[in-house]
Amino acid sequence: MLVHLRRSLVLAVICLVFFGFVYAFAGTGVAQLLFKNQADGSLTANGSTLIGQNWAATKCPGNPLGSCVFHGRPDDTGPYAANPKTGAAGGDNPLVANGVSGESGATNLGPRSKVLKADTKALVAYWHKLGVNPTPDLVTTSGSGVDPDISPLDATVQIPMVAKATGIAPAKLRTLIASESHGAQLGFLGSSYIDVLQLNEALAKLH
Repeated sequence: MLVHLRRSLVLAVICLVFFGFVYAFAGTGVAQLLFKNQADGSLTANGSTLIGQNWAATKCPGNPLGSCVFHGRPDDTGPYAANPKTGAAGGDNPLVANGVSGESGATNLGPRSKVLKADTKALVAYWHKLGVNPTPDLVTTSGSGVDPDISPLDATVQIPMVAKATGIAPAKLRTLIASESHGAQLGFLGSSYIDVLQLNEALAKLH
């Protein structure tokens, strides 16, 4: 009996050391060696390319807030933004915004929801004020609440707004969007997309 107990304890220690430490360190080492940027969170000087940001509060001297940059999905914009007065994280507010901790996830508002209808109308009005005729993506939140990407069409409809606020010619902005567009993964998975953070970083270099 003691022999079986000793063998069990030895095996448990070996498994603990191998799977709890050796395997984990080996995985981390391989990730750092082959995929360092992704393993470190895909960080740039302005944030992570994996997590969407709220661009609506970006200061644009002489122009409305947020008009000099491209926007992503409205996960933390307008009616979905955090409200520190009520302590609400908003519909899809994945980050800490305005002093309120957010959550990752969709609003779960159905197509018959009066709240969803009102929120969508508010977002359409918000875009029209900025001179943009929004696509469905720009007035509906993402399923994850942290979507960092938009389609090339989502970016293209924002060209009039960005061109007016920055003074950059629309033709240059179209070229920028084309250069920042990524095709479907492996050529057939999903559709073309643009990382909004990378697009705005490239835009800053044009100023």
